[in-house]
Amino acid sequence: MAYADQDGMSTNRLVSVVIVLLLHAFLGYALVTGLAYDAVIAIKEKMTVVDVKEEEPPEEEEPPPEPEKQIEPPVVSPPPLVQTVSPPPTIRTVDTPPPAAPVVPTAAPPAPPPPPAGPTAEAKPRGNPGNWANTNDYPSRALQQEREGTTGFRVTIGTDGRVIDCVVTQSSGHDDLDAATCTNVKRRARFTPAVRNGEPVQGSYSNRVRWQIPK
Repeated sequence: MAYADQDGMSTNRLVSVVIVLLLHAFLGYALVTGLAYDAVIAIKEKMTVVDVKEEEPPEEEEPPPEPEKQIEPPVVSPPPLVQTVSPPPTIRTVDTPPPAAPVVPTAAPPAPPPPPAGPTAEAKPRGNPGNWANTNDYPSRALQQEREGTTGFRVTIGTDGRVIDCVVTQSSGHDDLDAATCTNVKRRARFTPAVRNGEPVQGSYSNRVRWQIPK
């Protein structure tokens, strides 16, 4: 009995398993077909119909006109150069006059002889030159210091015989004695003027004055 019960239980269990498998298969099929239907409906709702027009073919563009052919101007050769030859110059003959007769130079008349030269003389003092400067003309300071010396001088004499200028040619070593020499000579000296060709001219005269204190 125990064995028979075991076989009955195995059969029932097998039937239950088959039923379960069939239910699973049915549910899977229903699930798959239901989902597919919903997906088809959703896709249909989302699809929109677009009317696509076929594009017309573009019109064929006319080919560009061919460029005009440039006509090159004909090459014209320059005209030949014509060289004009000038006629040779005419040679004119000129009659040359006969040479003039040579001019004989005439001797110029001799120059008149120069007039005879007049008298010529140097300037000369009038009177005694020793009186032009004396002890009374001694500078007081030089006299007090007992200074002595000799002064040489040269004077320029005018046409009237008076002294124009006096220059010391030899110093006595003392300025006051030299100055006293020219001062007294210019004041007291008188001359006969120098003469050239009979005419009075300026002249010169030179001498010395010795300054010495009287003892």
